[in-house]
Amino acid sequence: MRFLRACRRQPVDCTPVWFMRQAGRYLPEYRRIRERYGLLDICRAPDLAAEVTLQPVRTLGVDAAILFADILLPLIPMGVELRFAAGEGPVIAHPLRSAADVGALRPLEPEEDLPFVLETIRLVRRELEGRVPLIGFAGAPFTLASYLIEGGASRDHLTTRALMFQAPDVWHTLMERLTEAVTAYLRAQVRAGAQALQLFDSWVGCLSPGDYREYVFPYSRRVLRALAEEGVPAIHFGTGTAGLLEWMRQAGGDVIGVDWRSGLGAAWQRLGPEVAIQGNLDPAALLAPRDALEKRVRQVLAEAAGRPGHIFNLGHGILPQTPVENVKAVVEMVHAFSGR
Repeated sequence: MRFLRACRRQPVDCTPVWFMRQAGRYLPEYRRIRERYGLLDICRAPDLAAEVTLQPVRTLGVDAAILFADILLPLIPMGVELRFAAGEGPVIAHPLRSAADVGALRPLEPEEDLPFVLETIRLVRRELEGRVPLIGFAGAPFTLASYLIEGGASRDHLTTRALMFQAPDVWHTLMERLTEAVTAYLRAQVRAGAQALQLFDSWVGCLSPGDYREYVFPYSRRVLRALAEEGVPAIHFGTGTAGLLEWMRQAGGDVIGVDWRSGLGAAWQRLGPEVAIQGNLDPAALLAPRDALEKRVRQVLAEAAGRPGHIFNLGHGILPQTPVENVKAVVEMVHAFSGR
């Protein structure tokens, strides 16, 4: 499977391609399911979650499937009251603010608390029949902490950063709890059949390198070192991380995900040849006319320069307004332009 070979920097016949949020609202078949079911309802129904996971594999011809689940699912059995508000995204009823709040978080037992996620993995593996691999995933401790503290999505993560500085003991206790939960969750996914894993540190780009090193690095490293024992490739992804790439590399991961604000060639020079790279088309480029889109795809491939270990992806998730035809076209372009 070319995706798994690329994760290990082995030769491939052409550059593998998949997309973050490749199962999502831009797909008509996904929208039809969402007309009948809420997001958490789908996640909790393995047959539905498996179908949504498989839709982009059938429609787009991508080189990997990624488990359909929400990044915040593990927080619910830990005692967090979570809902999804129309137009707002996730809303946490009682944002975490104190040592008592952290102490109230329950340990995560993935097999008991999230059996539907693990059953989805088993169903997808059976349906795929080895055609392409299945990627499991989890939110990184920092990104989960940000949602818990902010009470939902945030532009600047100010409350999170303030708590780090004002109450470092609370912060480190929280990160310990989340590190244990994320590690257990990802290990359970591997046992269920996930063939690769992605650690989403989507919001860590809000931090300076010094703050990343002090408040985040030890915990991401612990998760990624644990995953290295599982024998499956791990992708370490964040956005806005141009200033953090070397520290992310030290934290771990077989593959480092790079967003569109970092040049792929320059990022690879900084990271070194012993790591694979995933990225890094701007999601907005998928809204462009076909000739402009082709130019952008060629630019990304030129930056990768045919080096082993490039996985083509976006710098973040597919936007809901993206034309399906453009996503299909990118898959075809990447395979055609990168043929060895």
